[in-house]
Amino acid sequence: MTNWTEKLHFDQTHIWHPYAKIPNHTPPLAVTQTQGSIITLNTGQTLVDGMSSWWAALHGYNHPHIQKAMIEQIKTMPHIMFGGLTHEPAIDLAQRLVQLTPTSLQKVFFSDSGSVAMEVAIKMALQYWISLNQPRKNRLLTLKKGYHGDTFATMAICDPDNGMHTLFSDMLTPHFFAPAPQMGFDKASNNEDIYALKTLLERHHTEIAAVTLEPIVQGAGGMRFYRPDYLKQVRALCDQFDTLLIADEIATGFGRTGKLFACEWANICPDIMALGKTLTGGHITLAATLTTEKISETISHGTPGLLMHGPTYMANPLACRAATANIDVLLDSPWQDNVARIEQHLQQTLLPLKRLDGVKDTRVLGAIGVIELESADLGETIQKLAVSQNVWIRPFGKLIYTMPAYNIPTQQLNQLTDGICFAVTQALCLSAQ
Repeated sequence: MTNWTEKLHFDQTHIWHPYAKIPNHTPPLAVTQTQGSIITLNTGQTLVDGMSSWWAALHGYNHPHIQKAMIEQIKTMPHIMFGGLTHEPAIDLAQRLVQLTPTSLQKVFFSDSGSVAMEVAIKMALQYWISLNQPRKNRLLTLKKGYHGDTFATMAICDPDNGMHTLFSDMLTPHFFAPAPQMGFDKASNNEDIYALKTLLERHHTEIAAVTLEPIVQGAGGMRFYRPDYLKQVRALCDQFDTLLIADEIATGFGRTGKLFACEWANICPDIMALGKTLTGGHITLAATLTTEKISETISHGTPGLLMHGPTYMANPLACRAATANIDVLLDSPWQDNVARIEQHLQQTLLPLKRLDGVKDTRVLGAIGVIELESADLGETIQKLAVSQNVWIRPFGKLIYTMPAYNIPTQQLNQLTDGICFAVTQALCLSAQ
């Protein structure tokens, strides 16, 4: 029998958790089992998962089709180096990605995580211009309020003022930052945000290798939704000023916003696209960076003629098999109906919280629901109150949000939003006393 007191003490004194100290101020909950949208704790308590494992578990946990594919693969070849070798799971997955993503994206590079997928995207852009004998185009233009990862190249294009990486700002490569897009998916805009970005391109396009952005939804930088027309105009400006466009679809890819990829809202094709998180349905880590024939040809004919990147676990067969199974499950399911069902429910249950004192804004897009508070110090209280209602969420800063699995049963979806509404309401009442 597991001695959880002993194990949790070891965890607290030896293991670093994301964005935490040792010992952690808030001890983590011990999970013993997952199934669908349910998390079971060592205490026997069950929680409805409102986070789908940081947005990755599209179909909930332990999906039988994905598990079956992984079991078959692990029996034959769980891993093999990708240098000089290839295998069917990588080929099958690359074929799926080329077929599903915007037409011009024809070349696929596999890596281990979303941050690395964006590192590869940045490296592709820089090496493209080096191969064209334009090494001065070595800086990026990105958007404030954005988030692209925790590695050094990606930290340098995260929000410079309110992001998670200000501690390292003096050590990061300096890039250009345009104002964040104006909030509102359906917003009638005066295009001030576009004019500001255009001004930067006019002044610095000879130095700018690529514009990087999260299409339609800025995720961990603020859970902000913006209009498709902004994205369409950015694509046009990149063409006008001979600059590449990198779309970070790590959080938005595979249906979260209601389109298979968020770029589809503007009907545009980026020059480079990064995918991760949802690629394997949350079953195992994998990411991919896709690009065009033009970029791959230019790099391949430049010096040294090779894309200079190669992770040890690149195109891991087990992960590739899981990803292909995940995509098949998604495409065979009524995922658009499910996302629309979740969107309607979140609109009905979460948007009214905007009337509460202490709530700055509420917003919903696809299977994403966000409550933005006036204060940033209630997250821990709200999380504990949600757990008391058998609901799991992970607030950060002023943001209380949920991204449930697409196939979450209606009863569990009701429990999830009831728990969130209770936790937010109670926390605000307590803070007002």
